[in-house]
Amino acid sequence: MKDRTTAELDSLALLGDPIRRRLYTFVASQTEPVDRDRAATAVDIGRSLAAFHLDRLAAGGLLDVEYHRRSGRTGPGAGRPAKFYRRPVERQVDVSLPPRRYALAAEILVDGVERAANQGAATAVLESARAAGKRLAATAPAGSSGTTALLEVLGANGYEPVTDGDVVRLRNCPFHALVEGHRAMTCSMNLALLGAVVDGVGATDVVAEPRAADDFCCVAFVPSPERDEPSAQPRQTRR
Repeated sequence: MKDRTTAELDSLALLGDPIRRRLYTFVASQTEPVDRDRAATAVDIGRSLAAFHLDRLAAGGLLDVEYHRRSGRTGPGAGRPAKFYRRPVERQVDVSLPPRRYALAAEILVDGVERAANQGAATAVLESARAAGKRLAATAPAGSSGTTALLEVLGANGYEPVTDGDVVRLRNCPFHALVEGHRAMTCSMNLALLGAVVDGVGATDVVAEPRAADDFCCVAFVPSPERDEPSAQPRQTRR
């Protein structure tokens, strides 16, 4: 049986092929499952070659496979289901040499804070999260500010921001491993951190708020209430 590090390295090695890497990047960036035809067109290769590489990625655990009928019909005459691919929600690949277990350390620390049942401890965690958010805001590219800088910082730190109307949602939660067992603490920490990023980059037209939704992070960025307020009308002077 392979040890964890060897298995993770084997998965990452699949992305050493440039075509496979482009296919994975395209599928991972989509909000819906992708079939072979669409993936092949996106990276400008033949369908058979795309199918080969997509199946290799799936065999390595980097993509999930689903079957759907494109027509949406069921029963006799509906045709065979087509093969679709999407990035797994639960699967993640972490490799460090020599092996490190930072996720385990985070789990222990969060669990310890919750067990303490100490309001002061929870407050300290949120203060630390806000300080970390300020540090992240400081990494925004020179010359960028506001929402543009916010999106740059979010993208660089793995949140995968996407626009949904006038709301910015996050396709990935970098703290996903902690959420299932410690949702309240983790989501509160994340909200404090991202709120500080908004303040730090000067994105005054949006605010971070809890917006739980399937397949998205628990925090979203919505229009700031001040942005929607009508501008003050000049007072008319009676003559």
